Amino acid sequence: MKTSGTKFAVVLALSVGALWTQAQAGGPEFSAETQQRGPGGQSASGKMFVGDGKVRIEMAAEDQQMVRITDEKRRVEWILFPDQKNYLERKAGPDQEATAEPDPASVAADPCAGQPGLTCKKLADEPMGGRASVKWEISGNRDGKPVTTTQWIDKERGIPLRQEFPDGGKMTLSLVGKETLEGRAAEKWEMLVEAPGRQATRTFQWYDPELKLAIRQEFPGGAISELKNVRVGKQPDDLFVVPAGYTRAPLPEGKPQTK
Repeated sequence: MKTSGTKFAVVLALSVGALWTQAQAGGPEFSAETQQRGPGGQSASGKMFVGDGKVRIEMAAEDQQMVRITDEKRRVEWILFPDQKNYLERKAGPDQEATAEPDPASVAADPCAGQPGLTCKKLADEPMGGRASVKWEISGNRDGKPVTTTQWIDKERGIPLRQEFPDGGKMTLSLVGKETLEGRAAEKWEMLVEAPGRQATRTFQWYDPELKLAIRQEFPGGAISELKNVRVGKQPDDLFVVPAGYTRAPLPEGKPQTK
C-alpha cells in the first residue's frame, strides 16, 4: 500500500529526531545543522535549535517542509507545515507534570526513583569496563508478566554500562576513547547488543559532555545521524511557538491529542 506524501510526512515528523531531542535534558542552548544518511545512501538534512527545555527541528520529506517544536515543560509538541500554513498538536510526554532531569549520581543511587512499577535491589558497588558503577537487580512487568534484569549503572553518567536480560541477551556500553568532531571534544562509546540465536549488533555514539547529548551516531547497516556547525548561545523565543496565521489540523487516527 502506498503512503501519501502528507501522511508520510506526518509519520516522519512524529518519529524522526529521537537523537536530537535528548538535548532537552539540561544542556546549554545552541543551534546546529542535522544530517542523516541511510544504509542505502539516501540522505536528509535540516536544522536544530535548542532553547530552555524546548527543541525546534526543521526538516523536509518528499519535497514537503516541516518544523517540529517540542516544549518539554508544557508537555506539548507541534508539527508545522509552512507551505500549507497549518500545524498538528499532540502531547509530548506522559500525563504528568514535568519534573527535573535527575542527575547521574541520583540515577546510580536509585534507578527506580520516579519510575512507577519498577523495583530496584542494590547488589554491589562493582566496576564495569574500568568505570565505577553500581550493580542493580531491577524488577517490573512486561505484557503482564514479571521481568527481572541486572544492570550496572555508571556513577558518572547515570547510564547502564551493562544489562543482562532473562532470555540470556545482554547489552554492553563501553567507552572507546575521546575524539574531536567539528572542533568539539567528544567521548566515543560502543554499544554491543547480543541475543540468543541472533547476530550481535554494534552502535557507536559520540557524546558531547557540554551539550549533554550524542552529536554523532553510527547504526548497524551503515546509517548515520550527526550534528554539524554547532553554535552555543541563547536562542530566540519566537522559534519555539506556532506562528500567527497557522490553522490547527486534526492528528492522524490513533495519535493522542492535547486537551
